[in-house]
Amino acid sequence: MLGADFGTTALKVCLFDETGKLIVSESAKYNLITDGDFVEFPVEEFYEVFISTMSKITGKYPVSAMSVDTQGETLIVLDENGKPLTNAIIWLDNRAEKQAKEIEERFTAKRLYELTGQAEVPAGYPVPKIMWIKENKPEVYKSAAHYLLLEDYIIYRLTGKFAASRSLYSSSLLMNVRTGEYIPEILDFIGISESQLPKLYESGEYVGDYNGIKVVTSALDQIAGITGAGVVKEGIMSETTGTALAVSVLTSKLPEWHKGLTVSAYYVRKGLYALLMWAPTAGATLEWFKKNFCESDDYDKLNALAEKVPEGSEGLICLPHLCGTVMPENNANVKGAFFGATLKHTKGHFIRAIMESIAYTIKEYTDLINAKIGEIRSMGGGAKSDLWCRIKADVLGKKVITLKENETACLGSAIFAGIGAGVFSDAVSAVENVVDTDKTYEPKSSKYEEFYTDYKTKEKKIESIY
Repeated sequence: MLGADFGTTALKVCLFDETGKLIVSESAKYNLITDGDFVEFPVEEFYEVFISTMSKITGKYPVSAMSVDTQGETLIVLDENGKPLTNAIIWLDNRAEKQAKEIEERFTAKRLYELTGQAEVPAGYPVPKIMWIKENKPEVYKSAAHYLLLEDYIIYRLTGKFAASRSLYSSSLLMNVRTGEYIPEILDFIGISESQLPKLYESGEYVGDYNGIKVVTSALDQIAGITGAGVVKEGIMSETTGTALAVSVLTSKLPEWHKGLTVSAYYVRKGLYALLMWAPTAGATLEWFKKNFCESDDYDKLNALAEKVPEGSEGLICLPHLCGTVMPENNANVKGAFFGATLKHTKGHFIRAIMESIAYTIKEYTDLINAKIGEIRSMGGGAKSDLWCRIKADVLGKKVITLKENETACLGSAIFAGIGAGVFSDAVSAVENVVDTDKTYEPKSSKYEEFYTDYKTKEKKIESIY
């Protein structure tokens, strides 16, 4: 089973057997074209990168089925012959700010959330981009026969069919998150028809063949990632501490809309949603500190220094908001800070305070959604630190579990490929067979309840300044 993960600037392709064992992997990087608010990439080069990378595996190993998860919101426009009319407009592109505001004014935040599960309308979403094309490139708009996202385009090039995973369309504003079908009133508003969009499938559905390999729908990269981590039912949460922080939890009940809602809901399968939360700086905060104050130390040394410091970092508190906040308040002006520094505080105190701050952020998110969570699957670079995992377990009062396989998005896509090929009956049974956990960290200290309260107090003070 081949699983591919198409990120913003890199592609990873992995081959797994039916037990989830990684057989071989290949990767490739590519550079985006940026010009102010415009962020693009030549459409056909996406396919070329995929084929050249995938062929390094398929040329040497037998492959039964493949599935490709991708970045969300990247828009591709094709003519009636399937040829690109423009470069792909990447999800980071912000040219459609005006159109995004027009959508919110027309439908209201409450109505949009009830329809799509999205708590906001960023300029990078497909619907504002289509409106921008209509207003600024009318010749492209008139010639557009197909509007696709990246996974759809790869599937089309592989099979000749226009097919899409409902998961990927969660943040398109085109699909009803409850029914998994397109929204007529939004299509009417932007002036396109359902015939210009791909047929919607569940993740793990067989679409067609490529050189004898079954091509199967995957999911939004975040959903593929949590699937590969074993987060396929309620009660399990994932957290990824990489450069940024990503937190995901599944729920069968779409949260009620309220003013100030910031958490969006993404389609996983009928009746099951993923609440995705994130912060722009997590590991990036520790990396910043290392680069500027501990340049000669590796991460093992940083962990060793922090290990010597007691819980709460002896009163030193870090606010890790070096690039502002996104949740629970979206405020790009908020700054990072250290509170309570004294002459007794060492590098180890600052390192541990940073680690604790990320754990506090995760707790903030779990409190925000008020979900029942039994365990947390930990991924990313932060999962390599025993100390950081122990801190998270103590702060959250939940057991934290790490995974043996780091390429969880590729594994998630491989699971979907296996479902489409009949190897697995569904994601839940597949996970039981192929997702191997590594270490388990049980909560042992309750001291963090007081420290977290102090953190929240300091955070409110900083936010009030900005």
